[in-house]
Amino acid sequence: MNPNDFSSLPLSKAVQQAVSEMGFKEASPIQALAIPKLLEGADIIGQAQTGTGKTAAFAIPIIEQVNPNNKAIQALILCPTRELALQVTEEFRKISKHTTGIRSMAVYGGQPIARQVQYLKRNPQIIIGTPGRVFDLIQRGRLKLNQVTMAVLDEADEMLNMGFRKSIEDILAKTPSRDRQTVLFSATMPPAILELTKLYQQNAEHLKVKQHDQPIPKVEQHYLEVSKREKSSTLIKLLKQHQFEISLVFCNTKWQVDALVKTMKREGYLVDGLHGGMRQSKRDKIMQGFRKGKTKVLIATDVAARGIDVDDIEAVFNYDLPKEVEFYIHRIGRTGRAGKPGASFTFVEKKDFGQLKKIRGYSNVKMSRHESLVTA
Repeated sequence: MNPNDFSSLPLSKAVQQAVSEMGFKEASPIQALAIPKLLEGADIIGQAQTGTGKTAAFAIPIIEQVNPNNKAIQALILCPTRELALQVTEEFRKISKHTTGIRSMAVYGGQPIARQVQYLKRNPQIIIGTPGRVFDLIQRGRLKLNQVTMAVLDEADEMLNMGFRKSIEDILAKTPSRDRQTVLFSATMPPAILELTKLYQQNAEHLKVKQHDQPIPKVEQHYLEVSKREKSSTLIKLLKQHQFEISLVFCNTKWQVDALVKTMKREGYLVDGLHGGMRQSKRDKIMQGFRKGKTKVLIATDVAARGIDVDDIEAVFNYDLPKEVEFYIHRIGRTGRAGKPGASFTFVEKKDFGQLKKIRGYSNVKMSRHESLVTA
């Protein structure tokens, strides 16, 4: 028997059945490493990208360990964005489908707090939320964390990038420090993450999925040498040449997102932008339009793109080269899903070739130079 088969893990029949129905047969590398450790009660630092199955890596042990007869909150998962919180909550619901008496709930900004307060009266044992709303509910006396036995910081690097460090520390201060199992998942390991591990974890084990163990999406990957002023015209030429139905474009700043949206709209494209500077209600509306196919080209920053779960994206454009090499795989993993073909195009300015070399070395991918642009 394959040691990575879910059937070989010490899981309840209810969870085994749910996992089987979700189509999981073999644990991904991060799941195979993390699930046994978490079931033993260890603190871990899981370093893995989005798309590697990390949500199930912590959701399965939590569901196995929550006491359904105790109606108090026993597990807390903090996420950087509402989109990711909803995605994680959906995964919990699928995995706990056959486990009687377990409730999970998402709390986040952009939704009336009164509605969430009302739902809390149903006594969910698992809370998945954004730091701002979680802390707001604590201050209002609506969220009691004194019986939390596991706290998970999901996409910890992004939460720190978004300025949530103080909220995270204030929230964890409301949980039992001695008996709490603390879990961090992060794509990157900047010094600020390591500081958090020292503060809140005990003898944490660093579980890092080697890049060659990570599932590389089946995507045709290209790069183009493009000057800064030629980027928008090059993007338009590629869209015309390939006639992609649904595309996702990554920029590094919200200002670049807004500027490119204006340019593309002038050219008649059904385009919209997504970044962290927008109100949650506006982000929800934009995502709804993209999922329904009303928006054909979505331009986004890395933070805003967390939680985008659309299977029909045909192409990803790296309008700006990602600042962190790990984000390259995260970006291109948005296409080539569900067995469908996908393509990625990375725009490289002369100053960016050093970073391109790092990305190619880190991700061990075949990226070809794209020459066949149509003339304007």
